[in-house]
Amino acid sequence: MVKNIGTRQSQEDVDALFTLPLAEFIGARNALAARLKKAGHGDQANQVKALAKPSISAWAVNQLYWQHRQAFDQLTSTGQRFRKAQTARKVADIHETLDARREALAHLSELTTTLLRGAGHNPSPETLHRITTTLEALSVYASLPGGPRSGRLTQDVDPPGFDSLASLMSGAGMPKLTLVPRTAPASPKSAAAKVERKKVSTGERRRLEEARQKRIAAAKGSLQDAKRLLSEVRAREQRAVTAQKKANAEEKATEKQKREAEQRLEKARSASEFASRRAAYATTAVDEAAKALEDARRAVEKASEELDALI
Repeated sequence: MVKNIGTRQSQEDVDALFTLPLAEFIGARNALAARLKKAGHGDQANQVKALAKPSISAWAVNQLYWQHRQAFDQLTSTGQRFRKAQTARKVADIHETLDARREALAHLSELTTTLLRGAGHNPSPETLHRITTTLEALSVYASLPGGPRSGRLTQDVDPPGFDSLASLMSGAGMPKLTLVPRTAPASPKSAAAKVERKKVSTGERRRLEEARQKRIAAAKGSLQDAKRLLSEVRAREQRAVTAQKKANAEEKATEKQKREAEQRLEKARSASEFASRRAAYATTAVDEAAKALEDARRAVEKASEELDALI
């Protein structure tokens, strides 16, 4: 988890690092560290320099936080609502909250796939699974103090351990186990108390097991949603690939028709120019023939006049 670094301005600068494309993180981080060091903030510069480049799955979750805050907050709010429902022991509200979390996870998973592809990444099923696991963990940590800071993740987040969950359940109205030291043979009254404590312990174990089964069912539901989403995305991708191939084929056919039309146009242009030249030659020949005819007519008239003069 990334710690707070320096002043408010430094915090905003660090936040900005985690909004950048993944390939630009190292360069921007080093530039920020150098700027802080030049400004005389050596400790802050060292802390910035130590920031690890996020994994692709952690980067994707960060982008959901920065670019789709409303959808992200809807998921984390389900964790808080779940705890309130447990406190009130309203089973209907618990089921409703779990359904809301599955819907929020499915929506975020779809946004993640679009986001990754838009950034030039091709997410594998394993990457999508790590993203879903991290989102589920963040929804639980929303009800626990000291959880990971959203928007600055550098690695995947695992769900909280048993101690944290036990603390969460204890805070939600679940009775705590009480360890009773062994004593001498109990009186009938103490034996009855021991039986009562055993009933309490058995009831708590049963409630803990029921809570565990509900979490397992929720996790299975989330996994099924993720698998269904993955299947839908693959189908959309296949349709897109098919459409692209068809478009490419049509483009090639159009280019071929264009080339053939250009060739026909060029031939027609050449034929037109040749016909124009022939027409020009013919016009010249006609003019020359007309001139020759006129000269011949004048010669005949002159010869006729000379002949008449002699007679």
